Parts: sequence; C-alpha cells; structure tokens
Amino acid sequence: MTRRRSSPRTLWSPSDDPDRLMLDYTVGEDRLWDMRLLAWDVYGSLGHAEGLRASGLLSASAHARLRAALRRALREVEEGVLVVDLVHEDAHSAVEDWITQRHGVDGERLHTGRSRNDQVACDIRLYLKQQLLDLHELGADVADALLAFARQHRDVLWPGYTHTRRAMPSSVGLWAAAYAEGLLDTLESLPALWTRVDRSPLGSAAGYGVPLPLDREATARALGFAAVEHNVAAVQLGRGKLEAAVLAWCGELGHDLARLSADVILFSAAEYGYLHLPARLATGSSIMPHKRNPDLFELTRARAASVHGDHAAVVQVASRLTGGYHRDFQLVKEPLFRGVQRTREMLSMLAVAIPTLGVDAARCASALTGDALATDEVMHRVEAGVPFRRAYRDVAAEFKAGARFPAPSRRDMLARRRSTGGLGNLGLPAVRARVRVRRTWGRGERRRFESALRRLAGGGPGPKL
Repeated sequence: MTRRRSSPRTLWSPSDDPDRLMLDYTVGEDRLWDMRLLAWDVYGSLGHAEGLRASGLLSASAHARLRAALRRALREVEEGVLVVDLVHEDAHSAVEDWITQRHGVDGERLHTGRSRNDQVACDIRLYLKQQLLDLHELGADVADALLAFARQHRDVLWPGYTHTRRAMPSSVGLWAAAYAEGLLDTLESLPALWTRVDRSPLGSAAGYGVPLPLDREATARALGFAAVEHNVAAVQLGRGKLEAAVLAWCGELGHDLARLSADVILFSAAEYGYLHLPARLATGSSIMPHKRNPDLFELTRARAASVHGDHAAVVQVASRLTGGYHRDFQLVKEPLFRGVQRTREMLSMLAVAIPTLGVDAARCASALTGDALATDEVMHRVEAGVPFRRAYRDVAAEFKAGARFPAPSRRDMLARRRSTGGLGNLGLPAVRARVRVRRTWGRGERRRFESALRRLAGGGPGPKL
C-alpha cells in the first residue's frame, strides 16, 4: 500500500483535505522563489502589527508579544532556521505557522485585516526597494568606471562607426563617456518608478479593503513607505504592471551594457586591436591554445537580452486579465527575481571589468585613414567659403578617383571639435556631477528605508538582506 504524503499546511483549508497533486501543481516552484521574500514577509508582518495596534485592533500586551515573536522570527530567518519548507505552501504560511506554533492565539491574530494578496504585494515592494537601491548604486559605480576610463583615454583618437563602417574620427573618451551618460539617463528615471514602489499596499486585503477601522497610514510609516496605495482596488490592478515597469527599467540598463559589451567584443578582436582584455578576465579554448575569449562580455550581451525576455514574460502573464486578483500573478515572481538578479550580475561584473581594459593608442591612430577623414576635408573647404553641398560632391569625386586626405594633427582634430559634447569638449566634470546627484539621492532613500527596518527589528546594526 502506498503511503500518502501529508499535504502542506495552508492558510485557506483548515479542515478540508485538498488533493495532493492539485497542491503540488498550484504551489509549483513558489516555495523556492518565496525564500527571497521570507525576511520581507516578517518585516511586513511587523509593520502590519504596528498598524493593528494604531487601529485599536490589538491590545498593548498582545502587540508587545507579537512584536517580540516576529523579531525572533526575523533572527531565525537571518540564521537560516526559519525557512519555507515542504510543509508550507508559501512564505506567508511559513511565518504564520512559526508564530502560531510558538505563541498560539497571538499568532492567530496576525492575519487580522489582511489577505495574502496585499501581503505578497507588500513583500514584493519591500524587496524591490532594496533591490532598486542596490542596482542604482551599482549603476553609478559603472558610470564612474566609464568616466574614469574616458578621462584616462580622452585624447586617444580612433574611428567612429556607422553601419559598422568607418565614419568619422572619434575617441576612446567620447565612446566611454557616451555609455556613462546613457546609464545616467536610466538612473535619473528611477525616482519616478520609485514613487510607485514606495507606496504601501497593506490594508487593501484581497483588493476591496476590509470592514475594520484600519490605520493604513500608520502601517505605511512603520514600514518606511512614503505613502499608501490610495485606492484599495488599484493594488491588484497594478500587479504585474509594477513588476513589468521594474524590468523595463532594468532592460534600459541592459541596453547600454549590451551595446558596450558588443563594442568591446568587436574592438578587442585581432582585426581591430583597439582594446585588450586582461588575461584574468578572458577565457580560453579547450582545443585552441592561443584563444583569449571575451566570454564575460558575450554573457553580458546575452543576459541583457534575457532581461527583455523576463519583461515580456511578465507582460504576457499580467496584461490580459480582468480586474481583481488572479493566481496567474504567482508566475510573475520568477521572471521578476531572475531579471533583477541578472541586472545585478551585469552591473557588478562590468564595474570590475571596465577599469582593466587596455587601449592600444598606436593601433587606434593607425585606423584613422583617409576614408574616416573625408568629412574633415569637406568641413575644411566649407570654412574656406565653399558651399557645403559643392564641397561634399568634390570630395566624394576625389575620393572615388583615389585621393586620400592628409590626417590633421590630433591637437587640430580635437580643437576643431569644441562644441558641447564633442571630442575636444567632453565636459566630464558635469557628467560626474550627475553621478554625485544620483548617489546623494540613493543614500537618502536608503537611510529612510533602513531606519524604518531597524526600528521594526528593534535596533541593532540593521537588516542583513
């Protein structure tokens, strides 16, 4: 006789005996992904307890006992003792089960006025606040690395390309600073997204509120949220939409990281030789002993593409649903966590890799042949009074006939490009000032967020998340 395994404890079936196969199917990999939310679920519960007390729904003594129990639960999460196990359906049931087994009726009071629907929305927003602050800081690190690289090689000239063909003179400094500014454009858009993440969903319950006098603002303040999500039905309408917005933001970071990586792959090839990869950041071949492969940049390019795929997965799951909660939202967690993690990996790796790139200045200069200087010749003639279109036709005809134009000196090429943002006027101090503004904003939001978490946890050095 086959012994039937016990079903996991759920928060919705205290007396029924759910089909085990159905439970396995509906839980899926949720236990795995919920481990990332477990600490946040405890923090959310601590904030919820503060709101219940402020609402008069929890006595002072019950509140004190519940707060102490949740702080102990937080320590056990950090120590790896409290986990989402096979006997649990998700992080929420793991935490409530742990509290109730140890503190009985006080644990049974914990779910007053909330649903797992607003509970998981809160957990995800707390998780995203920490992750977005980390990604923002890592993005500033990469921008700083690019600006340092640009300053070091600001006067090293090489060809710029359009259609992967030599176009006009460029420089290593212009190239690196352009990617730094591209990243900063994305970092500077975070405050708008942050405003959406920084609203507490607690008190919306299953999407329609509860017939209790909940002080939602007190809960939001306790958790370090700037405000509440005002309309209780809007919380579930925003499920998937918020996660997609975060992944779209990550995808913007990935866009610049992927194109930068593609450039490094190309320019470090022997046929170009402008850049050199350090041996410690290159891989080899199992059959060809001479190979030095740019795998880290290739995988950055691939990870960036995968983040766009994660974004598409969230959009596909969430954008075709009617209003209110649907279990479909469970499948949004995996692409969200995966996309955020991939973005973190890309930023962390490139912050290390960029400063190690070598530049062959002589090889770069030798690539500035007559074809890349044709436009310079046109502009010389324009300055001498020849109408642009005539100068263009004349130079094109001469080039077709085999003429090659003398290369101006490096100083002359830089001097003739003094317009804002040009080769001779990169304006790096102004770009660095933008990085400092981003770091100041990030530090301020992190202080506000972590101060709230420390208060909930009862002081100490702060959360280990």
